[in-house]
Amino acid sequence: MAGSISIDINCDMGESFGPWPMGTDALVLPFITSANIACGAHAGDPSVMRRTVRLAREHGVSVGAHPGFPDLQGFGRREMRIPPSEVEDSVLAQIGALDAIARAEGVRLRHVKAHGALYNMAARDRSLADAVARAIRAFDPSLIMLGLPGSALIDAGEAAGLTVAREGFADRSYEPDGSLTPRSREGAVLHAADVVAERAVRLVAEGRAVTSGKTTIALRVDTICVHGDTPGAATLASRVRQALAAAGVDVRPMSKA
Repeated sequence: MAGSISIDINCDMGESFGPWPMGTDALVLPFITSANIACGAHAGDPSVMRRTVRLAREHGVSVGAHPGFPDLQGFGRREMRIPPSEVEDSVLAQIGALDAIARAEGVRLRHVKAHGALYNMAARDRSLADAVARAIRAFDPSLIMLGLPGSALIDAGEAAGLTVAREGFADRSYEPDGSLTPRSREGAVLHAADVVAERAVRLVAEGRAVTSGKTTIALRVDTICVHGDTPGAATLASRVRQALAAAGVDVRPMSKA
């Protein structure tokens, strides 16, 4: 298999706020190839954004925007009923905020991944997905748009003429329809490094994911996510990287695939 398959490893980061830390970004960065940096709506602030961009640059990690609902208290994981036009404006503003900081650090944005509830709602609601895609296209049509395989996000991105990346989750359980198991349910987030690494290899090498009912479903993925706020995220990212290398998978940024 060596050299025949390539994959990107992405991680949501820059999600600290003021004096409140979230995740261990500096420890995770050596093992990933793309960083999704919070833009100040669900998490992050200008100083955290700039610090995270600098860290990513130092590690040669591709930088992307991670816009979410304006919900610091709920960490962007609460569903909000916001008109698609307002979602479009918010996503556009968030991308622009991170881009300003990235440019100041000599870094170019490469992709956009919606966060939390916005990501999950847009995965099933085409009007929201179209709003996210319109914002990305209006800002820079060369940006890659991430989404769940087979979701409205992917359909909207393709319809808008954007390059899309189908995202798999090594540390999350799936439902039979390909959606992520809600975090409110036990077993939705996986913590055992061996299990997470094995699932990452299966997603990439076999194109299959394990559901909450222990069955498997077919999923084509272009990038694998390891969540930065999961306890032991650095260990999980390291084990995933090692397992993929052992399986002969070439790990590289999605922008260079």
